[in-house]
Amino acid sequence: MPDDRSFHVLEAVPNRLEASPQRARRRWSAEAKARLIEESLKPGANVSAIAGEAGLPPAQLFGWRRKAIKSGAVTSQQDAARLGFVEVTPTAAAVVEIDLGGVVIRAGADINQEQLMRIIRAVRSA
Repeated sequence: MPDDRSFHVLEAVPNRLEASPQRARRRWSAEAKARLIEESLKPGANVSAIAGEAGLPPAQLFGWRRKAIKSGAVTSQQDAARLGFVEVTPTAAAVVEIDLGGVVIRAGADINQEQLMRIIRAVRSA
């Protein structure tokens, strides 16, 4: 340290980091948000792809969806409405039970393999 015990005043000017983007924040209208949320709630919709097409981060669209569902503005579709059912006529007494994440499928031992696969796919996609 110098003997005169002097100090220098450093002047700092706040500035954006060089790595951060220089664009302004986007403002989304309520109608645009509602349209994107509605599109993302359709069965089989890819939320990340929808967000990418709109030019916003997927986390933003997931956040909008979560807020809309929590506030009651939109409701998610019920599983029963989205399931497709296949009628099975059992002729044998033996029954096969399959548990898929809490959903139990009971089918007669004489069920056709293709029918059983369609049922399993329907349950998995719900």
